Amino acid sequence: MITRRQFGQMGLAASTLGLLPLRAQAADWQAVLDEANGQTVWWHAWGGDPKINDFIQWLGAEAEVRHGVSITHVKLASTADAVARVLAEQQAGQTEDGAVDLIWINGENFAAMKAKGLLYGPFATDLPNWPLVDVADKPAVVTDFTLPTEGYESPWAMAQLVFEYDTARLATPPATLTALKDWIKTNPGRFTYPQPPDYLGLTFLKQVLYGVMSDPARLQQPVGDSYGADTAPLWAYLDDIHPALWRQARAFPESEPAMGQLLADAETDISMSFNPGRASAEIAAGNLASTVRTFVLQGGTIGNASFVAIPFNASHRAGAQVVANLLLEPEVQARAQDPNILGFQTVLNLAALPEDDKNAFAGLEMGVATLSPQELGPSLLEPHASWMVKIGEDWLARYGVAK
Repeated sequence: MITRRQFGQMGLAASTLGLLPLRAQAADWQAVLDEANGQTVWWHAWGGDPKINDFIQWLGAEAEVRHGVSITHVKLASTADAVARVLAEQQAGQTEDGAVDLIWINGENFAAMKAKGLLYGPFATDLPNWPLVDVADKPAVVTDFTLPTEGYESPWAMAQLVFEYDTARLATPPATLTALKDWIKTNPGRFTYPQPPDYLGLTFLKQVLYGVMSDPARLQQPVGDSYGADTAPLWAYLDDIHPALWRQARAFPESEPAMGQLLADAETDISMSFNPGRASAEIAAGNLASTVRTFVLQGGTIGNASFVAIPFNASHRAGAQVVANLLLEPEVQARAQDPNILGFQTVLNLAALPEDDKNAFAGLEMGVATLSPQELGPSLLEPHASWMVKIGEDWLARYGVAK
């Protein structure tokens, strides 16, 4: 299995290169701030989690006070909707005054926009806060689903797949995919996963693929001729567990919050999240029982970074850059990592921060359900985006559950 650490040398080189245009253009940042003052940034971002919506609203208030930039949150059910809008504008010849200023993006959506020339940039390595980003130890901040970002998107949060369980109902959770399968079959109706193409549902499928594939290293390359043989163990695994899933796999939850609600309502005993701090945040908010805890599978779980990108024809490119830079402020990153707010993992190199900023992170109470970095274990690199697309299509063809 391939971990982020194995990409460290590549990430360090990218960091060094990234600092050069930053030094050359640092004097231009004031011009960006001047242009951004008074702009409204239309940020197209997933709107399915009230805590994230509240955070974006808070960020907008900060941007207004600090820089005279306001944020309008366009709440998306799917990032692909924003991508489709920008593509439609490009095809109509609209090269200026686009409706989308900033997109929360990664994976196949970033790959599609980059391939079609839909992105403005490179801009990320020119941001004043870029030197704070931990490129050496978190190479996913410059490599999105195996695709080099090349400054066309700016990271703002780290994520890793974790599983959640209630110790009041399950004393010892399964530690391997085989043990999970055996537990599901022994406890019918107590497990499920979000229905693809939901990102968390697809992440679960990729996690299974990592564990059952004969050569997981192939996941770092585009889907090839061996796809059928590579994925046969995945479909065998799913075929085996589906009769024992919640509602006998005749229905699936739509999203991560819906998964969490099933756990809260005791309809399931194991849930999952792409945010290692989610359970602690939900306990703090009174939405989950205090007995809920988090676990990961032996060998590591899939992790990635969340990014923001600016479309090629954004109306308020200066304001969008200001928001991207604000997201990298240590104060903002610490707030996002607070389990009472979001529980997201930071993209910053904490060791390189000034003492006051280090103390802000050190003073965070991570919560009873949040695993330490050591307990989280290895973070497995996301497969090439083509795997996510193909297994999602094949899942729908095989299991055909209507949303």
